[in-house]
Amino acid sequence: MNILLKSAKILDEDNKGLHKKVRDIWIKDGLIEKIGASVKPDSRTKIIELPNLHVSRGWMDSSVSFGEPGYEERETLANGVRVAALSGFTDILLNPNTNPVPDSSGDIIFLKKTAAGKGARVHPLGTLTRGAKGIDLAELFDMKNSGAVAFYDFKSPVTNSNLLKIALQYAQGFNGLVLSFPLDMSIAGRGSVNEGNISTKLGLGGVPALAEEIQISRDLFILDYAGGKLHIPTISTAAAVDLVASAKKKGLNVSCSVAMHNLFFTDDVLEEYDTNYKVMPPLRTSKDREALRKGLRSGVIDMVTTDHIPMDIEEKRIEFDRAAFGSLGLESAYGILNSIFGTEIAVQLLTKGRERFNIPTVTIKEGEPACLSLFNPEEDYVNSKENIKSISKNSMYLGKKIKGRAYGAVINDQIFTNPE
Repeated sequence: MNILLKSAKILDEDNKGLHKKVRDIWIKDGLIEKIGASVKPDSRTKIIELPNLHVSRGWMDSSVSFGEPGYEERETLANGVRVAALSGFTDILLNPNTNPVPDSSGDIIFLKKTAAGKGARVHPLGTLTRGAKGIDLAELFDMKNSGAVAFYDFKSPVTNSNLLKIALQYAQGFNGLVLSFPLDMSIAGRGSVNEGNISTKLGLGGVPALAEEIQISRDLFILDYAGGKLHIPTISTAAAVDLVASAKKKGLNVSCSVAMHNLFFTDDVLEEYDTNYKVMPPLRTSKDREALRKGLRSGVIDMVTTDHIPMDIEEKRIEFDRAAFGSLGLESAYGILNSIFGTEIAVQLLTKGRERFNIPTVTIKEGEPACLSLFNPEEDYVNSKENIKSISKNSMYLGKKIKGRAYGAVINDQIFTNPE
């Protein structure tokens, strides 16, 4: 399909000649054919005109979960990547929390083939260990050659210190990236929310900030000894930001991310006992939230993620302590970040992270493949279930006032837009 985006305001700070300029963008056979003040396309072109249309380089999310294979009732691959594209994302890293988990090259190939051409491009994460059981390393090299961009036992800490050391050393041979979830389970126990005044008041089991910070400290000591590349997903405390900052000053090859709900909410919202607010790591204090925002602005935190985790209603509409962790985030991502940081910083955050996972950088330039996110930064609305295209509806952002809406994305010769 050939596509013409009419009167689009381009936001791309790396391209000073186009940044903040209103232009027509003609996409022909998946490539950006022409960018100009007034472009006349051929008769086979679909013309897209949307109110206050803004365009940026394609957005990427480094932590997205669906369900297929094994949990299709939560989300299928086909609908999941379509939801991501409608939410403005052109690329997602797919978490290995399926059944079975992707711990072989065949599993990685299956995920890529099943999702191909249906929406956002999928970059699978393979498990770090066989069956994600934390005992033996999985087929890291073979998975890398099949398209896995990193290795991660989803939301499970690497409890065996020697195993993490070996993984970091082994992965250096093929420039592999190891992920380690920051949680010491012996300290976290069965906690489900941040340990503090709110957990005590509500009678809910607490997860101390210490559980995250001790694990990060251990992982950084191992990284310093073993070398290699380490990514710490979804940090949530002020001290965690300081630990990563110190490690980077020492020259360690470490990166980290933060979930956008830890930038938006604090544990005060738990007084509603709404299980959609039950996430891991948990929502923390206002002090932690401000430190995370500052860490993003300074570059200590490398990227923001939605940490999108669909869960069906049976796993959420039960007692808080028994409910599953996780919230949707893709559909609300742009509006939430725009509401916190404003348009330009929100776009910067959404376009960061590709280099860490060896995913090619995209540009807005004639002759380049089309990889564009479409959005309106000025639209105000209250988020409702009508905005959620996911099969599951477990969003903590329901009922929240949001400024800024994603229209969708252009990925090569396909366009995904709201309204469709």
